[in-house]
Amino acid sequence: MALKGSFRAPTAFLPLAAALAVVGAASFWGLAQFTKAAPIKVGVLHSRSGPMAISENSMVDAELLAIEEINAKGGLLGRKILPVIADGKSDWPTFAKEAERLIVEENVSIIFGCWTSASRKTVAPVIEKYGQLMVYPMAYEGLEQSPNIIYTGAAPNQQVIPAIKWSLDHLGKKFYLIGSDYVWPRSINEIMKDTIRALGADLVGEDYIFFGSSNVAKAVDRIKAAQPDVVLSSVVGDSNKAFYQALTDAGLSADRLPVVSVSIGEEELRSLPIASLQGHYSAWNYFEAIKTPENERFLANFRKKYGENRVTSDVIATSYFSVRLWAKAVQEEQSLDVERVRRTMLTETLDAPEGLVSVDPYTQHSWRSFSVGKIRPDGRIEVVWTVNRPIRPVPYPPSRTKAEWDAFLTAMYNRWGGRWANPIEAN
Repeated sequence: MALKGSFRAPTAFLPLAAALAVVGAASFWGLAQFTKAAPIKVGVLHSRSGPMAISENSMVDAELLAIEEINAKGGLLGRKILPVIADGKSDWPTFAKEAERLIVEENVSIIFGCWTSASRKTVAPVIEKYGQLMVYPMAYEGLEQSPNIIYTGAAPNQQVIPAIKWSLDHLGKKFYLIGSDYVWPRSINEIMKDTIRALGADLVGEDYIFFGSSNVAKAVDRIKAAQPDVVLSSVVGDSNKAFYQALTDAGLSADRLPVVSVSIGEEELRSLPIASLQGHYSAWNYFEAIKTPENERFLANFRKKYGENRVTSDVIATSYFSVRLWAKAVQEEQSLDVERVRRTMLTETLDAPEGLVSVDPYTQHSWRSFSVGKIRPDGRIEVVWTVNRPIRPVPYPPSRTKAEWDAFLTAMYNRWGGRWANPIEAN
């Protein structure tokens, strides 16, 4: 008889116990290997300071959430993902320097980066020089196809052109265009002008605000004098505070003159004067009010990490699914080789917060849906119209040839002294 307090396992249980011990040891060894293996570095390149921080800090939040979720499930290739965050400081040359540092000194496997097209166009030659890959998760003007960039944000035919068509159907036919004075607003306004003419609508004015400036009074005076039915706005960053407040002060509330913005989402509204924005519109490919199971999961995880009062927006959702799209390609290839991962990303489809998103292999742009939302007094956006299917990306609008669009960009770049933003504020 065994001594009191001792226990001898039945013989039949011994193989099972041994097997469990082996499994446990293997799991422990796997965890140890995961924690000891060199991490996979990825570059996160956005403006953490300056006028664009109001928008780009949220992109960092989204990308970090996606990385955290991937790491919680074992990382990639048995390794953790380590984000290396760089601050572009809302300054185009700084973006280029930081991109080079991430590639050369930090040895990142990919860069997720930029908001403004001026920063992207400054970074692109660096990415191409080193044969690296960048994912650009922001709606933009198109007119570009770099072999080293995957464009997950909307092309013009997926955002600005549908915004014009919706505005013409619901708000009126007299348009006024206003934007910040750099390559994206200048370019999409050219696309908008072509579209307005093609649809038989009227352009009654066009204005630009120096990047980061609050000097908006003269532009608002000209808007008031032109008496448009609708203003299409590509004003970005902190300038929106002054712009919408000036409209309100001039008696141009949303019920009298609606503004349709292609740059303001729910995240920006947290830092803007809601009393001046309520009733105006926003045109994007994602709003947090979209009802999909994946969006509900995404919202829950985002708020669990950053707080129940946080909101999401198109650029947040796009930044988030961009990381997951890259990770899916790495997992399928079982490799970090830039060219292999790029090719595989061009075949990927992902269940994103807005619905299914895929990368078009011919253009390296993503198929995206489109919605129009109305800004509510509580700072949320109510979806008032939507396209319930992904739209094929067309980065070069057919209103002009590719050569004509390239000539337009070159002339603007040269006019600004080899920059992608106007260096001089107009009087």
